Amino acid sequence: MRLRTYRDLAPSGFASPESIQEASDAVAASKLVSAITKKQKPTGMWGKTLLGPAAPGGRGEKDMGALAEYRRLIELGLDSSARQIKLADRVFFRLLSRDPDPQLLFEFRTLAKTDPTIEGWARERIREAATAALAEGGHSDDPRIRGSAHKITSSISQFLRSPLADKPLVKAGQKTLLHPDARPPTWYSVGMLAAMPSLRRERAGFTERLGAYLAKPGPKKDFAMRVGRRILKPKALLMGDPIHADRQGNPKDIPLALHYIDLLSRIGALHTAPNASKVLARLVKDCDANGVWHPKNLRSRPKSSSLMAYHAFPLCSDANTLESRQVDVTFRLALIAKHLGWDLTYR
Repeated sequence: MRLRTYRDLAPSGFASPESIQEASDAVAASKLVSAITKKQKPTGMWGKTLLGPAAPGGRGEKDMGALAEYRRLIELGLDSSARQIKLADRVFFRLLSRDPDPQLLFEFRTLAKTDPTIEGWARERIREAATAALAEGGHSDDPRIRGSAHKITSSISQFLRSPLADKPLVKAGQKTLLHPDARPPTWYSVGMLAAMPSLRRERAGFTERLGAYLAKPGPKKDFAMRVGRRILKPKALLMGDPIHADRQGNPKDIPLALHYIDLLSRIGALHTAPNASKVLARLVKDCDANGVWHPKNLRSRPKSSSLMAYHAFPLCSDANTLESRQVDVTFRLALIAKHLGWDLTYR
């Protein structure tokens, strides 16, 4: 957390190069990072899956998937030059190269064997997730990332301009399914856009339309998606605001709400989202005079029930103290405030 504060929050010159290096070394040696890196295979991957339980049709895999572990290392602040990051980078870049190796289908390999029509769809989902991870990992200006990102945004832009954006679901017997031609945004594509400021400038119109779409309430009914002959449960689609909050703006899932608000603030779309803005105002109201998040009766650290917030929360070990329960939310609120251009005071 100290490194992320120096790097992402503090003004230039606040911390000396020696202090920043010391904090970086501490991250590399930390228990949170070691818990992830010790599970990494020589191939650069983790476990047997890429998307893990977040994959469409995922069935509670024990490992979180290589993508989530990589993104978590990035969020924790592990240097992009670290060997563990470089090993994973090589695999993710192979995913963008359209390498036909069936091993690169990961958890979709078995499905693709029984239903060949799934392969093309699976590789598109995998490339999107890999593009987001590599952009967050510091490769946003790489031509391969930019080319993939433009293709992804073009597909979503076509969806946002179509009537399907308003009516993306269809009835099929007793099931509610995503229209086969619908290409809504995902947590990965929005994360990709948030990590690529140059892309946001080049696709300003798209970014504005996306922000307006994400401000709408999400679907109230559960739905599935047909892929080939299979009916799969989507896990990463973002079809509107995913935050559930009460009338006072208290979110049911604080880590997920903070992650989503952070993404909106980075793409310049928070002002279009009334629900997310209300939740942010509620969380800020619970901060004390020093800007520390201090709600009443904080007996435990907030936890998320969503797979989409795993990589971003928590970034600090739980020491069973009040401070350890506060620090992650305080940091994320400060980061959002900086993205929004608020004045911050460093002490």
